[in-house]
Amino acid sequence: MRRGILFLLSAAWAWSQPISNAELDRLIEPDVAYLDALYQHLHAHPELSFREKETSARMAQEFRTAGFEVTTHVGGYGVVAVLRNGPGKTLLLRTDLDGLPVEEKTGRPYASKVRTQNDEGIDTGVMHACGHDIHMSAVTGAARLLPKLRDRWSGTLVVIAQPAEERGGGALAMLKDGLYRRFPRPDFALAPHTDAALEAGRIGFRAGYAMANVDSVDLTVRGLGGHGAYAHATKDPVVLAAQIILGLQTIVSREIRAVDSAVVTVGSIHGGTKHNIIPDEVKLQLTVRSYSEATREQILTSIRRIANGYAKAAGLPDDRLPVMRVLSDDFTPATDNDPALVQRLVGLWRGLLGEENVVEREPEMGGEDFSRFGLEDPRIPVFLFRVGTIDAERMAAAKRGQAPLPSLHSPLYWPAPHPTIETGVKALVSATLELLKK
Repeated sequence: MRRGILFLLSAAWAWSQPISNAELDRLIEPDVAYLDALYQHLHAHPELSFREKETSARMAQEFRTAGFEVTTHVGGYGVVAVLRNGPGKTLLLRTDLDGLPVEEKTGRPYASKVRTQNDEGIDTGVMHACGHDIHMSAVTGAARLLPKLRDRWSGTLVVIAQPAEERGGGALAMLKDGLYRRFPRPDFALAPHTDAALEAGRIGFRAGYAMANVDSVDLTVRGLGGHGAYAHATKDPVVLAAQIILGLQTIVSREIRAVDSAVVTVGSIHGGTKHNIIPDEVKLQLTVRSYSEATREQILTSIRRIANGYAKAAGLPDDRLPVMRVLSDDFTPATDNDPALVQRLVGLWRGLLGEENVVEREPEMGGEDFSRFGLEDPRIPVFLFRVGTIDAERMAAAKRGQAPLPSLHSPLYWPAPHPTIETGVKALVSATLELLKK
């Protein structure tokens, strides 16, 4: 009897210990070639946002093979895979599916040669230039290992493959389609994201705000057109648009507190048809970035005020003031990583990978709709972490100033597949064992 109790106590102690790096290496080794082949297949066959038919089918196949209950077509081409393993908490792991309208120029042997027409009917190349192929491969690796480690964890694992992250609409589509009603609601949510400036084998983290609110704004500047030689008889919307563009630059520099990050960029301006014709209107497209909701509202209010103010100063009547439209379907809320969850996993990963391989990163003004998975009341702790992708040789060359590192979304960006995927798998498996430990 005493021997049996000692055995159970010994087993319980072993289960409570974090998994070691050496053990993960041993577990991952049989899957290395498979995951590398999966990555190369996904990289060579990217699909644009909301068109991820074949990618979605492949992810569903991977999760079924791993032993999950799989549901497809959630919020479009979204996939939800559930693995139940007794009582306990629920953890959501997320990967994204879509590629970008970018023509690849990396020269890799598995480079994408895919071409298609975008939503505007324009011919374009398609590329996984943001590492979603790495995300899918790492999440698949974790999904293949965790059923084999059932004795080390208890609870429910929900793995989702989300469409249309690059368009900012996929997470919302899955939530509207009942993600948290039809499937177990998570207690935590994690997602890996590639880092184009971090060495492979390392993990990057940021507690609190890590990614920004993203708003898209259409601004139509109206005037009274006429002959370019008789400008005095017109209300020139081109000049007015130029004044508004310059005025908008004072929002961040003169209205937002210096300690609050914000960006207002006019990315597109279109107006007129000929040299000597003053048009009736000019169309502007803006991207607006912020972290807090208060800053976001202040910027949007200021854009409207400045645009209307310049128009009134030009003598335009109220019925010809600029028309402003904030594109709600394109809005991506800021990613606010839960500090307690970050602290818990950073300590775990430092013990697993070494202190020097888990590094704090600066917050960014890019956007990620993974944030939405934490905003459904009651709020869910989320953590979007970074996975380094650059091999040591390229990193050293960049530090010497010999070859700058391409950014994400660049046609020249490519990750070092094997060490990047392996690190992602280790991070996801160890985090799952920690958050769902017995």
